[in-house]
Amino acid sequence: MATKSLSIRIEEKTLDKLHVIADYEGRSANSQILILIRDCIEAYEQKHGEIQTGKR
Repeated sequence: MATKSLSIRIEEKTLDKLHVIADYEGRSANSQILILIRDCIEAYEQKHGEIQTGKR
């Protein structure tokens, strides 16, 4: 599986809070974001079924 980069804009206060949570969980902010994304996808798929992917 290829790893791709994604740049996002995030408010400073939100980023600061993300760092607090990531530090508490013993993760980097990047790893914490990946976990949040995976959790979101899993919840969506549980409700709506598996997402079929293709090239964008």
